[in-house]
Amino acid sequence: MEKGYKSNPLLDRLPKHLKQFIKPQDYEDYTPINQAVWRYVMRKNVDYLSKVAHKSYTDGLKKTGISIDHIPSMYGMNRILKDIGWAAVAVDGFIPPNAFMEFQAYNVLVIASDIRQLENIEYTPAPDIIHEGAGHAPIIANPEYAEYLRRFGEIGCKAISSAKDYEMYEAIRYLSIIKEADGTPASEIEAAEKKVDELQQNMGTPSEMALIRNLHWWTVEYGLIGSVDNPKIYGAGLLSSIGESKWCMTDEVKKIPYTIEATYQDFDITKPQPQLYVTPDFAHLSFVLEEFANTMALRKGGLSGLQKLINSEALGTIELSTGIQVSGIFTDVISHEGQPIYFQTKGKTALSYRDKELVGHGTEQHLEGFGSPVGKLKGINLAIEDMSPRDLKAYNIYENHVALLEFEGGITVSGTIVTGTRNLMGKIILITFENCTVKHANKILFQPEWGTYHLAVGKEVISAYSGPADNNSFDLITHIPSEKTRKAAKSEETQRLESLYRQVREYREGKNKTISRHKVFEQIQENFPNDWLLSVELYELTKSNGDEDFASEILEHLESVKRNRPKVGHLIDDGIALVNEALVE
Repeated sequence: MEKGYKSNPLLDRLPKHLKQFIKPQDYEDYTPINQAVWRYVMRKNVDYLSKVAHKSYTDGLKKTGISIDHIPSMYGMNRILKDIGWAAVAVDGFIPPNAFMEFQAYNVLVIASDIRQLENIEYTPAPDIIHEGAGHAPIIANPEYAEYLRRFGEIGCKAISSAKDYEMYEAIRYLSIIKEADGTPASEIEAAEKKVDELQQNMGTPSEMALIRNLHWWTVEYGLIGSVDNPKIYGAGLLSSIGESKWCMTDEVKKIPYTIEATYQDFDITKPQPQLYVTPDFAHLSFVLEEFANTMALRKGGLSGLQKLINSEALGTIELSTGIQVSGIFTDVISHEGQPIYFQTKGKTALSYRDKELVGHGTEQHLEGFGSPVGKLKGINLAIEDMSPRDLKAYNIYENHVALLEFEGGITVSGTIVTGTRNLMGKIILITFENCTVKHANKILFQPEWGTYHLAVGKEVISAYSGPADNNSFDLITHIPSEKTRKAAKSEETQRLESLYRQVREYREGKNKTISRHKVFEQIQENFPNDWLLSVELYELTKSNGDEDFASEILEHLESVKRNRPKVGHLIDDGIALVNEALVE
């Protein structure tokens, strides 16, 4: 099947389950109005951000080849990004948080290739190419920040979600789509906003994914750097929002030193942020990330890690102290004195070692789930994994012997040992039984009629995390978004307006100098009296050609637009100021 995008060595490394989110950029779909929106935002941003953004932003614009005048093509970006060890792919709006972060772990920037409507030129809740391409891409040219982003992805994609997180993801994705879609009824937007609010009020204890997404938001998206008294912008959400990048520098927005406490500060994606966090430098971001990672089940394991996986109701993995990994949907855990002594999965389960599936222990072998005791044998100080071959024989853990293993906490395993599987260091990691019965007190956990029993050896659960140990163990090509970005059918009126934008663009670029700018302006006045951006572009051309009378006529028209549409007045003023400042320079 045709991939629909141009690959490169970095993208070739991506696993199949990530490639399912990639879509063609379809550069020809960008309209002249889209291009004008990009150009306005970029001219305004670069002018303003050169004063208030971290120097990596302006340096990065040059290094990543992002043009002020043209929406970037993914292919063009990738040719330049490869020099800093990164790549970019196009996706359709929001993708699941774990997938988004896993892309980062592979040094791949995810870019929503759609672009905001002219009506949402200052800010959109939907991810778009202005936010992703002009916000994220320039900053990754800074090596320290790029490594933070990669490491964040590596750790973040292992964060365990709650069952409610995915419902929230779908609700936010839907809201962002309809807010950006042309002609969505206000009632539909209000209902979607109400659902997001209701979910936010009833999320319960925040999951690891919810917490690490907070860190992502307050750094990668909305981060400031430097001192609290004199911060600079580096967060992509601020870099791509011509409204919020200015507002965030005022005293109305509280500035707070960035610490692990930001983990517990929620955010509202649909509104400007009332407070922002300031990191002293990019290295400090990694310090806080490691501090948070130390609280995750990924590093702590144990009973709490297993409980998080059970609450997630999703595919996850635990790793035991021998290195054996069990991947599946965890449903039950039996504990004793605060430690797990038995765990159970349901449905397809796979066993791995060092992220590679053990031969003969894929989902075909473990179709109905997997359960195993954890811990030491009762009354024996030496754990099974630490026993030498002689010790194992002494305790009757030996091929063709009938063994009765009684674990601390009351789990018993009795049956005939068939074989043992060892790791590269010679430690036994799996024991296979026939005619096996597993009990906890009087409760049967496994009985001989169910077939061969496999006991995963390990005295403790050292790690628990989202997703499988070996991606090839499961069919992960399952992503079907509930709602796709809406593309409205173009009216004849819209097509006529696009034609006028195209004529002005072609004139500016020297492709067609025969176009009459006066006729274009007359048509704007007659047929599109509320459109402001094209008149600003005409004003720019007219001023640069020294036609002051025509420029005055355009200014007079723009004043009438401001009276009719006071909400865009500051955008018109800023556009005119940019033109006048450029001429002075």
